Amino acid sequence: MKRIIFIRHGKSSWDYDVADKDRPLKERGITDASNIGVALAKMDLPIDFAFSSPANRALHTAMIVLHTMQANLNDFKVVENLYDFAGEEVLSFVKSLDNKLETVLLFGHNHAFTHLVNTLGNSNIDNLPTAGMAIITFDVEKWTDLTEGRTEKLIFPKELR
Repeated sequence: MKRIIFIRHGKSSWDYDVADKDRPLKERGITDASNIGVALAKMDLPIDFAFSSPANRALHTAMIVLHTMQANLNDFKVVENLYDFAGEEVLSFVKSLDNKLETVLLFGHNHAFTHLVNTLGNSNIDNLPTAGMAIITFDVEKWTDLTEGRTEKLIFPKELR
């Protein structure tokens, strides 16, 4: 069995004149990321590795969630392919993962994550909101064999406020 936990970055700020990759989180994004981290920690899922887009807002969300979960940062890596808004690069990255990994946590962006949650899972959502989380399980042994999985859980930050 393989499992992907998709977490979209928290709400970002447009108050600064910076490049897209450099946009920071708003205060609400920080709070929502912390709340998602608490919710994920309560699930007590074994997470083998976490990966984040290099964008500031995704990386900051990852650090907050992982810190809240007291995760081992030795099992974390920044991956350029997760700075993707369509989903092809993310899916290609996932299919290239080491098969020893069973459960991975991905921090990234829309529309890629909404598209992948709808394509890979068996529930349809209009939008994975900022700091939203979707957990999808797959009955496969190899990442390259990913087909439609089962949407195990959807958590939206407004449910946790």
